[in-house]
Amino acid sequence: MPQGTHHSADDPRNRSILIYVNGELLARERAMISVFDSGFILGDGVWEGLRVHHGRLAFLDMHLDRLFEAAKALDLDIGLDRNALTQALYRTLEANNMEEGVHVRLMVTRGLKTTPYQDPRVCVGPATIVIIPEFKVPRPDSLTRGLSLFTVHVRRGAPDVQDPKLNSHSKLNCITACIQATKAGADEALMLDPHGFVATCNSTHFFIVRRGEVWTSTGKYCLAGITRANVLRVCRESGIPAVEKDFSLTEVYGADEAFVTGTFAGIAPVTSVDGRIISGARGPMVERLQKLYLSLIERDVTQPAA
Repeated sequence: MPQGTHHSADDPRNRSILIYVNGELLARERAMISVFDSGFILGDGVWEGLRVHHGRLAFLDMHLDRLFEAAKALDLDIGLDRNALTQALYRTLEANNMEEGVHVRLMVTRGLKTTPYQDPRVCVGPATIVIIPEFKVPRPDSLTRGLSLFTVHVRRGAPDVQDPKLNSHSKLNCITACIQATKAGADEALMLDPHGFVATCNSTHFFIVRRGEVWTSTGKYCLAGITRANVLRVCRESGIPAVEKDFSLTEVYGADEAFVTGTFAGIAPVTSVDGRIISGARGPMVERLQKLYLSLIERDVTQPAA
């Protein structure tokens, strides 16, 4: 059965996790929000996914930068500053005795509404903040066996429609893309930009390798991915040619290797796109980048806390 990079084995420890909801730590079955919450009614909110290594949240500053920038663009007052939000994250981890193999979902919505209506002026009270930590690791074979992608009809939109830079709760375009790819028997969807060039995947960022060079999209029509940025960083630091550019499906089909990136799974190889075999297994560049990325995580989490 096709499965994307975010699939993982069930961990029984997650049945008894404590979830942060507006300052309270609640058991899973009691962690609830109102049906009048902006996030439930309209998808009016922003979120971040984070990974924990050695008890530290990897690349936390980059994630908070993106969260607060998105909230400002949406005129959404989070209600906590960076330090308070950081404390809330670590408080949640400590309450669950979580040190390793953990994925955290941090969600902020505009909060309660007096009536189901889109206008932010009918909101009352502060933003809703939810932190869900789970013992969750990618399936080992997803990092080695390779994924299959299918190019879908759903395009990544221009910023004057819904800015793809916003990591918002409104993900219907990505969900529709995911459904189409699943129906086609693929693991994830490959999405094009309005001009027909490759943009990104429905839940990860896409790269190809051609003649020793690493290519990814211009970034104009995709989320400002943290892992994407860090892959480009390790390429620069290691002398690997890496470029952000327009490229077509023809160049994808002729690539030597391909891979996707994301906070949850890191770097995962892609072995086929639209039935075209890119590589039979994980290639040497992907394997090298996986090692370089893990080293970067180690460097980040061992730095003194700010």
